[in-house]
Amino acid sequence: MTIGDLLDPGAVALRVSAPGKRQVLGVIADVAARVLGVDATAVLDGLLEREAAGSTGVGQGVAIPHARIDGLDRIRAVFVRLETPVAFDAVDDKPVDLLVALFAPRDANAQHLRALARVSRMMRRPELREHLRQARSADAVHVLLAQEATSTAA
Repeated sequence: MTIGDLLDPGAVALRVSAPGKRQVLGVIADVAARVLGVDATAVLDGLLEREAAGSTGVGQGVAIPHARIDGLDRIRAVFVRLETPVAFDAVDDKPVDLLVALFAPRDANAQHLRALARVSRMMRRPELREHLRQARSADAVHVLLAQEATSTAA
């Protein structure tokens, strides 16, 4: 399983503007609803519940929000790049502009943890973060993430 397997090209949103963390999560929920065919309110509630347990801001401008969602048959992802970074209570106190959201079926325990670990490792790479910030299209972002996932899985 790679991020390329989890992320549909249509689940990439670039040039997103949002004033704060809750609004960013709302954008992610809307993209997930549109692309994954799930309820946006349920997705937002799941993301907010997870954030209440502790921020998913992992540092270096990256967050990996995640939730378990009814109606999914496998783990799925949404990628969002913000125009202007927002405060996200990240571990390094830096604002976030790159978000890889993961959504898992309710019963995907081990798979969900493996996906989180893989995305976290991938997003630690400074060169990938820079390429994602410079990418001009959703297709370019999708290719970058799929290629990176393949190279880190090897």
